Amino acid sequence: MSDFTMSHRGWAMLPDPFEYLDGAEQNPGASVFFQQLQIAADRLSEPMTKPVIAERCPLDFLAYLHALDVLGRSGASAGLFERGYELTTQAMTNVDLLILLPLSGTDSIDIGADEVLELRDAMNESLLELVDELDLAERRPVVEVTGNRAQRLARLEGAIRDLGQGLTNLV
Repeated sequence: MSDFTMSHRGWAMLPDPFEYLDGAEQNPGASVFFQQLQIAADRLSEPMTKPVIAERCPLDFLAYLHALDVLGRSGASAGLFERGYELTTQAMTNVDLLILLPLSGTDSIDIGADEVLELRDAMNESLLELVDELDLAERRPVVEVTGNRAQRLARLEGAIRDLGQGLTNLV
C-alpha cells in the first residue's frame, strides 16, 4: 500500500491501527484486535479531504477475532467477534474498493520474526471466508492482489483505472 501512495501523491495512507495503541502487546489477544477493529472502523467514517487507502481495515481484525475462536484462543473475550461483526458491517459501507492480499508462498511479503504463523494462517482463511459471508463483493468491487511488490502495485493501479474516478476509500 505504501508503494501506491508513494507514487500517487493525491492519495493519503491510513497506517496500521496498531500504531495508535500505546503499549500494546507484541502478541495481542482478542481485546487488542478489537481495539484495532474499532480504530479501523472509526476512521472510515471520518470525512476525508482526499482519497485514502488504509493499511488495514476492520475486516482484517474481525478475521483475527474469528481466527482466535477457530484456534480456541478467544478466552474471556469471545463476545467481541459479534460486536466486531456489527462494527465491520457498518464501516465497510464506506469502502469503495476492497483490496485483498491473501497469503501465498510465492508472494514476497515479509513476515516479522514475532509473527505467530498459526494465527496468521488462520486469519488468512477467516478473512477469505468473511468476504464471502458478508457478501462484500456484492456491494463493492473486491480485487485480489498477489505477486511481488511491482506486480501487486500494477494490479492495484489497474483496478483503480478500470473502476474510474470517484474512488475515495480503499482498504
